[in-house]
Amino acid sequence: MTAEASAALSVIALVVALVTLVWVFYLASRLRRRGRRGQSVEPTDPDLESAVESAFKRLDELGRRVDGFAGRLPVVEDQGKRAVQRVGVVRFNPFEDTGGNQSFALALLDSNGDGVVMSSLHSRQATRIYLKPIVNGRSETALSDEETEALRKAGVA
Repeated sequence: MTAEASAALSVIALVVALVTLVWVFYLASRLRRRGRRGQSVEPTDPDLESAVESAFKRLDELGRRVDGFAGRLPVVEDQGKRAVQRVGVVRFNPFEDTGGNQSFALALLDSNGDGVVMSSLHSRQATRIYLKPIVNGRSETALSDEETEALRKAGVA
């Protein structure tokens, strides 16, 4: 389990504990008020029983929700590893006849360094787009200096 997943479960557990603590303080204050007014505080009191039963039902529901989140956590972690996490962009001017840095190299990689490098070469006559696959931070085809720089900026050395 990752640190982020542990942190998420810890926060959920903390929220459940705080809700329970607040509910206990609420019930204790109700009991004290009843005792001051001279009312019966018998364990068979229907209001008290229903309040305690309601609190336990809420705790059970919160527990089921936490279990549901914990069950989905591995799926979310796996999806997160394959999501784009590293991005590197380099803008440049490859031709003399264009003004400004209209061309670019864009690296889009997941946590394993898998993804693509997209290059766009802009000239006055046309714009060409090239896409090269990246596996484990490496390309099977030759990369331009700008594409290599985009990979470096994305965290692949």
